Amino acid sequence: MTISVPDPTSRALYRHWTQVTIRYADLDPNNHVNNGAINQYFEDGRVSLRQQHLCDLPSGVLTGFALVKFTATYRSTLHFPGTVEVGTAVTRIGRTSYELSQGIFQGDTCAATAEVVTVHLNQDRSGSSPLPMPVRTLLEALLVDASR
Repeated sequence: MTISVPDPTSRALYRHWTQVTIRYADLDPNNHVNNGAINQYFEDGRVSLRQQHLCDLPSGVLTGFALVKFTATYRSTLHFPGTVEVGTAVTRIGRTSYELSQGIFQGDTCAATAEVVTVHLNQDRSGSSPLPMPVRTLLEALLVDASR
């Protein structure tokens, strides 16, 4: 069986978009946007997805989540001034975790991509526990077709 892997450099993959302004403070000594700033753009995209799609869940449902994997690939330099668009897509939902794919675009150029895994923790934070059903339901509505 062949598993189709989504292309993180394709704008078509992403359903959720966040625009971020590049700040002068984001630059490194070479006048490129620093990788730490790029990672912050990815976080801005994840927070925006959460705020827009998961904020109406009952109180306490979104507690107990931890990012357990973040892998970034830097593909092109970014420069000041300007803006970027951060695309975020739910690509897999497991029993206790879910995966996101993210891409940072400046115009048609994909400057960076990331793979992110978030796990739901049990009450004492000593291990994982199944995703709460309200969270799972919302994530399933955001799940992208891997063949895109």
